[in-house]
Amino acid sequence: MESKNIWLLAEQRDGKVMNVAYELLGAARKLADKKNCEVCAVLAGDKVRHLAESLIQHGADKVYVVENPLFNVYTTDAYTNIMEQIIKNFSPEIVLYGATTIGRDLAPRVASRVHTGLTADCTGLDIDEDGLLLQIRPAFGGNLMATIKCPEMRPQMATVRPGVMEKLVPDANRKGEVIMFDAHITDEDIRTKVVQIVKEAKQIVNLEEAKIIVSGGRGLKSPDGFKLIEQLADALGGVVGASRAAVDSGWISSDHQVGQTGKTVRPELYVACGISGAIQHLAGMSGSRTIVAINKDPNAPIFKIADYAIVGDLYKVIPVLIDEIKNERGEDSSAS
Repeated sequence: MESKNIWLLAEQRDGKVMNVAYELLGAARKLADKKNCEVCAVLAGDKVRHLAESLIQHGADKVYVVENPLFNVYTTDAYTNIMEQIIKNFSPEIVLYGATTIGRDLAPRVASRVHTGLTADCTGLDIDEDGLLLQIRPAFGGNLMATIKCPEMRPQMATVRPGVMEKLVPDANRKGEVIMFDAHITDEDIRTKVVQIVKEAKQIVNLEEAKIIVSGGRGLKSPDGFKLIEQLADALGGVVGASRAAVDSGWISSDHQVGQTGKTVRPELYVACGISGAIQHLAGMSGSRTIVAINKDPNAPIFKIADYAIVGDLYKVIPVLIDEIKNERGEDSSAS
């Protein structure tokens, strides 16, 4: 069965579609419109059929639902098995995965099973004049961008970093097809069993889905500077981010890191405090809708992409900003 369609794994956890699935749908829809083909999503889980409509509203033409208690939690064996079946049954031209913990575990296994290539951690996707998938990712520590093709083997496969693709605005009137797919999988096919899931006690910051991020860098001079960053983030109703330099210095944990080796983000507002703007950091936040940069160096590279540039000592500028925000809130509350 020959197919020129673009397929993707619509990752879900605990009955909730992950944000990266909607981002992949946005990217796949643009690619499919160029190739004049369909977007097909694979949704695996236990009693997840009701989630299919949301995938159609976000750009899928067809959703292949795999319902089985064995898919209740992710296991490498179960998901590799189903993706191998999908690929051998439908011969997709392109298969995309999110570069999440699941996608990074699964995609290489599937690539090996079906004897094709895989480009990991893509930050861009396009179609060339011959209809091949252009898989764009940073190389050599983010110092250059590599464009990779897979001209011979099929499917062309890539994992895509969360936060880099733009999801489509859901269209409630969009029509698509929901297809139930029999997984043909048994307990004997799964070599590992998930006995218990223990969630980490500490709270992990969700940078990818934050609408406002206030990040600190080397210009803070010390870990105490993040107390001020946190105050500004709290005042704005946002979360705290950081540059790699701040994380490498041990000033803040790595789950706050924005950049090529951290999280790729696309918030409504990104405030960069004491961040010079190395290319690795810019690669992780340049898609932000509005960028405000605070730096003492008027020649800092961050200013080239900033919508608003504040040249000054962040330890003097940020307290003024916090006071103004609080004053504005006071005026709003009194007026109401």
